[in-house]
Amino acid sequence: MATITRTRQAGSKNALRQASGKKLALAAGAWALGLLFFFPILWMVLLSLRSEADAASPRLLAVLTGVNYDGIFSGEMRVALLNSLMAGGVSTVVVLLLAVPAAYALSIKPVAKWRDVLFFFLSTKMMPIVAALLPVYLISTSLGATDDIRVLSVMYVAANLPIAVWMMRSFLLEVPREMIEAAQVDGAGLLTILRRVIAPVAMPGLAATALICFIFSWNEFLFALRLTGQNAETASVYLAGFIAPEGLFLAHLCAVAFVVCLPVLIAGWAAQDKLVRGLSLGAVK
Repeated sequence: MATITRTRQAGSKNALRQASGKKLALAAGAWALGLLFFFPILWMVLLSLRSEADAASPRLLAVLTGVNYDGIFSGEMRVALLNSLMAGGVSTVVVLLLAVPAAYALSIKPVAKWRDVLFFFLSTKMMPIVAALLPVYLISTSLGATDDIRVLSVMYVAANLPIAVWMMRSFLLEVPREMIEAAQVDGAGLLTILRRVIAPVAMPGLAATALICFIFSWNEFLFALRLTGQNAETASVYLAGFIAPEGLFLAHLCAVAFVVCLPVLIAGWAAQDKLVRGLSLGAVK
């Protein structure tokens, strides 16, 4: 009996060691993968803190300087950042205001032929952006709306709305129907249900959808390049203007690129818990 007990204890210890070893290996792999993805950003920051000569021939140990960040938030850079914030922020708010009622109609209160509606939303993403660029450019030119940040905001709304509807529908499917029915019994209207019942429960999904739409708008380049000029130039277009076939520009380019990436990094870091919960909502029953 004692031998059997010792054998079981030894087996339990071996199982615990194996489990600990697997967890340690997974943790080490996760850290290695995270550092691999983070290394380009770290290298960009290090190059931005060096002189142009040191950045052209990078060394691990070099003198750090902040000269590349002098005056970076003034002039054209500030205008470009404000234009990107305006286009991304306004379009994201409008997309959420349109996507939540549409997702409600397609999930909680399904309309007739809702599958056809969902396929229509998805089909709008099948056309290449280049195919829509010329008609949009001609229409904006005929309306005298070129170099206008409002036109760019409208295009971002049209581009991000299908994705937002699909994402919000999957999130709203997880809202308990009993809560909505109880609110309806109490006499709550549609707007009250959306604001006080659905919004608190689906807040992680709202945050994930808003962040993804904002990132797509912030990183968009083709429409911003052709539909804007000096007044409505966005940060991505301004950043591309630093790339030249000759000359030393790498350090200053890295400084501008880091500043352009910073709002998205801050937004992702601030909303990381809601983003993870939103993207994993409904994954585990």
